Amino acid sequence: MPLRDHFRPPLNDLTSWDGFHGQWPAMIVLGLARRLPRRYVAAPHVHLGTAIEVDVATFEGDEPAPNQGPAGASGEGGGVAVAPWAPPGPSVAVASELPEASEYEVRVYDARRGRRLVAAVELVSSSNKDRPEHRRMFISRCAELLRQGVCVAIIDLVTTRAGNLYLDLLGDLGQADPTLGEDPPTTYAASCRWVRTAESKTFEAWSYPMPVGRALPTLPLWLAPDLAVPLELEASYEETCRVLRIA
Repeated sequence: MPLRDHFRPPLNDLTSWDGFHGQWPAMIVLGLARRLPRRYVAAPHVHLGTAIEVDVATFEGDEPAPNQGPAGASGEGGGVAVAPWAPPGPSVAVASELPEASEYEVRVYDARRGRRLVAAVELVSSSNKDRPEHRRMFISRCAELLRQGVCVAIIDLVTTRAGNLYLDLLGDLGQADPTLGEDPPTTYAASCRWVRTAESKTFEAWSYPMPVGRALPTLPLWLAPDLAVPLELEASYEETCRVLRIA
């Protein structure tokens, strides 16, 4: 069955893309459960970006009294009184919030190595591509996973945002993919890993354009340097559409 456009009419008038993105990780986990060796376990992870609020009231009463130093440094009991230090005003002070984008992913762990993370499947959300800081956050997270020896698969179905985060990730790592061409696709799937041997370290990637109307590819998901399982996107995608009654 072909890939649908979940971000434009008529489909987005009937179903929400975030509902699909929330369900797909569970279907991927079910598919991997039939493929993973017994020592490995897969689990979905969905985190919706929200603003972080700090309860200021919890800090009230903890502040030292005026002209009083840190706790235990008062003039009583032989201590030395220390005047509080007032820092200079900031160079920049603007109303802002910490950027936080939604995360839809599947994590695969090696249970015999203390639940060591060995692979991550990242489903790109609209918020991952909507602004530069969100794109940088996504790329930085994937790059750090790769540096830790984790295989990273990126699946991008977002049709309403330009850009290719896989290409941006390669640029951040100082790598390139000549198969992308001069006009890289905005919907795609890719799997990346670093392979370390005694002699060298090699970066490997498998990328596939994923245009609307075509079947989805199968990616290699590496659990160890010499062990991979197929990440069958077509099967899990169609099962997700069936469960959510997406035609």
